[in-house]
Amino acid sequence: MNFLHRMRGVVAALAVTMALALPMAMVLSSEADARAGRSGSMGSRGSRSFAAPPSTNTAPGAAQPFNRTYSQPGSPGMNAPAAGAANKGGFFNRPGMGMLGGLAAGFLGAGLLGMLFGGGFLSGLGSFASIIGLVLQVVLVVILARLAWGWWQRRKNPQAAYAAGPAAGQGPLPDGAHAMDQPANQGPQPAYRSGFGFGGGAGNDRPLEIKPDDYEAFERLLGEVQAAWSNEDIDRLRQLATPEMASYFAKDLEENKAANDINKVSDVKLLQGDLAEAWREGETDFATVAMRFSLVDKTLERGTDRLVAGSETPIEATEIWTFTRRPGANWELAAIQQTN
Repeated sequence: MNFLHRMRGVVAALAVTMALALPMAMVLSSEADARAGRSGSMGSRGSRSFAAPPSTNTAPGAAQPFNRTYSQPGSPGMNAPAAGAANKGGFFNRPGMGMLGGLAAGFLGAGLLGMLFGGGFLSGLGSFASIIGLVLQVVLVVILARLAWGWWQRRKNPQAAYAAGPAAGQGPLPDGAHAMDQPANQGPQPAYRSGFGFGGGAGNDRPLEIKPDDYEAFERLLGEVQAAWSNEDIDRLRQLATPEMASYFAKDLEENKAANDINKVSDVKLLQGDLAEAWREGETDFATVAMRFSLVDKTLERGTDRLVAGSETPIEATEIWTFTRRPGANWELAAIQQTN
């Protein structure tokens, strides 16, 4: 019995440490991701705003739904976030936590209260037997450890893409193009790779051919949007993005000014990209692209340049950007989505 009590004490200490340390690490990391879009999901993808884009080699995980969008659900039963909804931070509010996050938070709250008032880690849950309490604590530690490890792996080790040969029955590729793995659940389609790290896929209803010049435009927009954001140049952002996206950028920049912060982004480099889908609605073109890129992302105190968050060390990010183009116009940024 003494051994059991000692084990409960060790497990309780580990659980409390992880409960306090992990959310703090998540918050600090999210604060450092202050680049354009603030690591949120916002914008619109035309009629596909509430449909997840296909997975790609660059972003094998599912895209997060928009938490800021002007679009409205096109069919009953879609649980779309309200337009302009705030992106809640914190570990247990992360997308995908759901009921698991609520249960874990409940166990942690009960345990911490129990320890504060002199009981065991799970004394706040009532008169559970010691064995049941120990088992629940072990399960809690395992859950927290798995969640932390999965988050760390997704953040630090993005999936690499692999080249593949042309699909059966597929015609010859354009000069200089290479075949890539296609998006999930789609048949053989033409695929392209530009000299800038993009691999291919294509649209569904009204296919749209994406050419090397388009890929170059997507990469250029990645750098230009981040540069305009870093310079707080809202006029330039209005030229590079749709009115909806420009409105979100303007709101975020105003919030930075109110907090006396300024976000500086530099050394943006595209490392890998895949076209998830491309399609045409009426006369408007859409292209959704998964991009893995590196950048220096830091937040400074306005006026003093004191480092508030981030560092000079480049970090990597994987995001899904959707671009749109009207007849005779250039591509514009229409949406940014994070990946799970």
